[in-house]
Amino acid sequence: MKRLLNASLKHLNSFSVEARAGQLIELESARDLQTFISEQRFDATRDLVLGGGSNILFAGDVKGTVILNRMTGKRIVEDSSNGALLEVCAGENWHQLVLWSLEQGLSGIENLSLIPGMAGAAPMQNIGAYGVELADVIHSVQTLDLKTGECRDFKQQDCQFAYRNSRFKTTDAGKYLITGIRLRLQRNFTPRLDYKGLGDELMSMGIITPDARQVSEAVIRIRQRKLPDPSVVGNAGSFFKNPVVSHATAQLLEKEFSGLPVYPAVDKVKLSAGWLIEQCGWKGRSLGKAAVSEQHALVLINKGHATGAEILTLADAIQESVRDRFGIELQPEPLIIK
Repeated sequence: MKRLLNASLKHLNSFSVEARAGQLIELESARDLQTFISEQRFDATRDLVLGGGSNILFAGDVKGTVILNRMTGKRIVEDSSNGALLEVCAGENWHQLVLWSLEQGLSGIENLSLIPGMAGAAPMQNIGAYGVELADVIHSVQTLDLKTGECRDFKQQDCQFAYRNSRFKTTDAGKYLITGIRLRLQRNFTPRLDYKGLGDELMSMGIITPDARQVSEAVIRIRQRKLPDPSVVGNAGSFFKNPVVSHATAQLLEKEFSGLPVYPAVDKVKLSAGWLIEQCGWKGRSLGKAAVSEQHALVLINKGHATGAEILTLADAIQESVRDRFGIELQPEPLIIK
């Protein structure tokens, strides 16, 4: 088990902002995990479990311990002509997992290609893109109770999945360390092309009847075109959730604001946070060394040596603008450490 005191977290978050942890522990094996449980007492008010750092903003330091779960491994535990059940350790890179599943002739997560981060972090916020959510394919989540050291598996229906949310992010935040996930994937490919831009991208590629690999390629092309590469420009992808409102609220807004994009969301309506932000004139604008990307209004970027506090100040200003003009409260996607 690797241990480092007063550790820098700059290389462990995709915003690339400087922050420090009182202690950094890296778990690479089941033995490391047992050693950690026997030696450490986890305090959710001071300590933090960190995945790939692609969905977090450090606007302050972590006074306690940061735990990195780097245990890797993936295997097919059940297989048939119709589909397979994958078991994946939390430290596996998500995008590489998607590509590996395609190599195995499996489909179901191709729409989630190029989402940064680790497999263990995927259930936290129920990652989703281009008409697919993790909740659509997950079988169960394997966890370790950070207080008792007991293992517990949560079935899909017990994870309290919602739009960019789960019990691991809300009611049970800081209680469990996710050690692995199980995914139910298919061998008989059925494309999910609900997202209009995805169908358009496939058409531009000259593809009418796509296979799973081609859908993945189309998603990758869209994401690379729309979103800045965090290895080049510090960012955490979409910073705000698309707001979900009642039909009545959406109708009032549509009457007042021509061109407002609306999308069905179960018994409510989802609005485009990017459109709201752009209408407030924020796309491409800067506050100090933090800015809104010129590529996509939902993406906040570190122009170079920005602090987490500067990025948070920009986010607060955007929220205020959208609230004042549209009466809508934008909610951040990333976890914010103050």
